[in-house]
Amino acid sequence: MIFLLNAMLSIQLLSLNLSHKVPSVTLFDFSKNSDISKWRVVNDDVMGGISKATFKLNTQGNGHFEGEVSTDNNGGFASVRYIMDQITIQESTTIRIKVKGDGKNYQFRIKNKNSDYFSYITTFSTSGDWQTIELKLKDFYPSFRGRKLDIPNFNKKTIEQISILIANKKKESFSLEIDKIELH
Repeated sequence: MIFLLNAMLSIQLLSLNLSHKVPSVTLFDFSKNSDISKWRVVNDDVMGGISKATFKLNTQGNGHFEGEVSTDNNGGFASVRYIMDQITIQESTTIRIKVKGDGKNYQFRIKNKNSDYFSYITTFSTSGDWQTIELKLKDFYPSFRGRKLDIPNFNKKTIEQISILIANKKKESFSLEIDKIELH
C-alpha cells in the first residue's frame, strides 16, 4: 500500500514538473511582413571608423545583417540593434536565436535599460548552416567599449534592447541571416 502511494505521489510530482514548463517569449520573429523599422545599424563610424553594414529583410523573410568590417581609423565593428518595449524575463534562463551565419563569430548583446551606458554580452559562433543557438542569460557579462566591467553578470528582471555585433579584430566581410529571437 505504501509503495503504491509513493508511486502515485512520484507520478503527480513528475506531472507538476512537466506542466510547469517556462513559456517562450518571442523577442522578434522575422517574416516577409515584419516591420524592421525599429532595427538600427550602428557601426564604428560613430568613433571615426569606416565599417559599413546594412540590415534588411531578404526574399525569404529573414533579417539579413551584412557588410564589411574595417580596422582603419581605429575602427573594427558593425552592429544592428533593436529597442523594444520592456520585456519581463520571469523564469526565463536563455535566449534562443535561429541564425544562418558565415562561419564567423558574433556577439549577442542585451541591455536591461536603454539608458544604460554598457551592455551585457556573450559570443556565439556560426557554422554556415541554419542553427538554433541557446545563450544562457547568466553568461552575459557587462562590457563597455570592449572592456569587461567589474560588476556581476546579467541578473536583471527585464530587457529593453537586443543587438548583434561583429568585431573580430580584422578586416572582413560578413553575412548573418536571422529567423527568430526568443526568451526561454
